[in-house]
Parts: sequence; C-alpha cells; structure tokens
Amino acid sequence: MKALLAGGLPCAEVTFRTPAALEAIRAIAQIPGMLVGAGTVLKPEQAQAAADAGAQFIVTPGFNPRVVGSCVSHGIPITPGVSDPTSIEMALEHGLDVVKFFPAEACGGLPYLKAIAGPYSMMRFIPTGGIEPGNLCDYLAFPKVVACGGTWMVKADLLKNRDWAKITTLTREAVTLANSGKK
Repeated sequence: MKALLAGGLPCAEVTFRTPAALEAIRAIAQIPGMLVGAGTVLKPEQAQAAADAGAQFIVTPGFNPRVVGSCVSHGIPITPGVSDPTSIEMALEHGLDVVKFFPAEACGGLPYLKAIAGPYSMMRFIPTGGIEPGNLCDYLAFPKVVACGGTWMVKADLLKNRDWAKITTLTREAVTLANSGKK
C-alpha cells in the first residue's frame, strides 16, 4: 500500500478472495492517507466485519440485495456490481447513484456501458474487469465514469518478489495516464 501511495494512488480495495483480507484491511487502515475498502463482499457479515476492521467502503461483484440493504441501513458506503439495467434499477431502489460496472470488458466494454447508462442520467459508474492502460482513458472520458479499477500495477509476481519500486512506477504511470485522459 505504501508503494501505491508513493505512486500517487491513495486508495485500494482488498478482496475477500483471500483469508488474509481482514488482517490486510486492518493493517492498511493504519496507514495515514490511505483509503481502504473491501471487495468481493458476498455476505452482510463480511461487510460488517470489513467495516469493523477499518474498511471505508464495500464493493460487491454483483447486486446482492441483502448485502446492499445491510450496508445502506448501517451507513456503510457500498458500490455494488451491475452489468444490466435491472441491477442498475435495483441500485436506484436502494438510493445509490454510483455502481461498479463489472466485468466491464467481458460485458461489451465501453459501447455496452454507454448503451445501458443512457436511460440512467443520475447514475455514475466505476468500471472494473479488463481495465488496462490501453482502455483506461477511453473509459475515463465517458462523463458517467467517476473512476476505474485495475490491477495491472500490482501483479502477483511483483508482490511475490516484493518489487515495491516497480509497483510504485506502474502506479505513477497509471495515475499520470488517468490524469491525462480526464476531460
């Protein structure tokens, strides 16, 4: 996380695809200036445990009404995953105006996002899934996109080899690219 911060990215999502998620969230929450969230949250209990550990937001891969309802009722910021108009409308019914568009590229990418976003002028999106340097700016140029999620800066081999300098460099490049693509 310090490598991400050094690269200019003060935000990270720790997914619940690892048993170390809560421990990682607790540790990251102690880093000044770092915003940490929990991802791949599938149950209300996971969302609460993540919030108790210091997660400042919750992200889900799909729209689970139990998880979203629990987060909303407990005042925990949540960005549920959507990939179709029905799930966008479910998010609206829960009072949300920002959702994760996932899996972005597998669902048809930016053309599909533009098509499903059309009727929902009040909704904003965070595309994830297949976002990389080659398409990042295209997504960010779409006014309904507020941010993008990507993992190319923190590849498994870089973590395994503790190559913090490379993670910082890739993060700095991603931040520079994202800033150059904003309109």
